[in-house]
Amino acid sequence: MGQYLPIAVLLVLAIVFGLLSYAAAKLLAPRRPSVAKSAPYECGIVPRREPPERFPVGFYIVAMLFIMFDIEIIFLYPYAVERGALGVYGFWAILFFSVIFFLTFVYEVARGGLDWGPIGRQRDLSDEAAMVSPERTAASTVRRVGTEGRVPVAAGGDR
Repeated sequence: MGQYLPIAVLLVLAIVFGLLSYAAAKLLAPRRPSVAKSAPYECGIVPRREPPERFPVGFYIVAMLFIMFDIEIIFLYPYAVERGALGVYGFWAILFFSVIFFLTFVYEVARGGLDWGPIGRQRDLSDEAAMVSPERTAASTVRRVGTEGRVPVAAGGDR
């Protein structure tokens, strides 16, 4: 039990320091509220109006997926370093862990959590069949901008 004494002392000191800092801030801080201080502030841009809609939940889902895969990678490093000592049990544990994370990703993709923007519709290309023909070439369809009125220069000649 004596080996845990330094950790317990540091834990108590951290809690006491946190409580004392909080109490000192509440007692000693000046209280002069104003509209400017209570207004939201982001990147130096003062908002002129409230946003028209709430922030999309899809952003938070992508952020959570990012954190999940970061956690998975963080757990893979110790396995990669000590894979010889962990043996077959470590391999199956990491494989099981990775499969669970992969299945959550597949589930999120299947639910449409990563679909951004309006729903894509398939285009009907039957009306545009004339656009795909052997008669069309780059010379007949691409308009060179800025060449009107210029005298063509012979290949290899000086200007």
